[in-house]
Amino acid sequence: MSWWGKALGGTFGFMMGGPLGALMGITLGNYFDGGVNGVDGSLGLGSTERVQSIFFTTTFALMGYIAKVDGKVTHDEIAMAEHVMERMRLNPQQRKVAIKLFNEGKKDGFPVHEVLAQFKREIFRRRNLVQMFLEITIATAFADGSLDSREQSVLEDIAKDLGYSHQQFNELLGRLSGQAHFINQGSFEDKLEAAFELLGVSSSVSDAGLKKVYRKLMNQNHPDKLVAKGLPEEMLDIATQKTQDIKAAYELIKNHRK
Repeated sequence: MSWWGKALGGTFGFMMGGPLGALMGITLGNYFDGGVNGVDGSLGLGSTERVQSIFFTTTFALMGYIAKVDGKVTHDEIAMAEHVMERMRLNPQQRKVAIKLFNEGKKDGFPVHEVLAQFKREIFRRRNLVQMFLEITIATAFADGSLDSREQSVLEDIAKDLGYSHQQFNELLGRLSGQAHFINQGSFEDKLEAAFELLGVSSSVSDAGLKKVYRKLMNQNHPDKLVAKGLPEEMLDIATQKTQDIKAAYELIKNHRK
């Protein structure tokens, strides 16, 4: 049974601790008589279904939190959340829960640091999974076409809570900016420049160095590996698009050098 099936089956009693448990109770409690009280021994710390439910819960709550950081939630930020829901092909029940989580994240006093601390404990060293979460969160902030100082400061705090140094955060921000430019640029010259930015390398990188970085990024973002580590299967298309962009950028540079 998938994580969602187990959620609807009332087997997420383990989640009732901490801020993530509270979020799960608020958004899923209406599906059960008497709340979420079931216990499933297979859903212990580190189990795939448990991590998937936590990833889903934290992702949409943080999207709401980020959208409200600058004092207002724009149409672009709402559209970004809806775009993620569409990419995940959420069924009506899942979409309803995702919207509730987004709205919970927008509320004043949302315990962001406590949520991230529990998220980090539960994910437990799945670095590639943490990065995927952080990338989705950053993309929400970029949804309105800009990143103001307040948003960047909050994103840096989130990254720090998740174990990223200032330098690591800036490198990730650069790659995500490169990915956005790579997708949207029309001219070959601009697209080529964005390809280097997406891969996180300079135009002077050697062919061997370029291949090494490419293989590392493909390995980190391999969709099947991410799902095995706890990425909800509904997010498979998002991970697949990431690897397609990485491959396209690499091929563009490689063919240009020929």
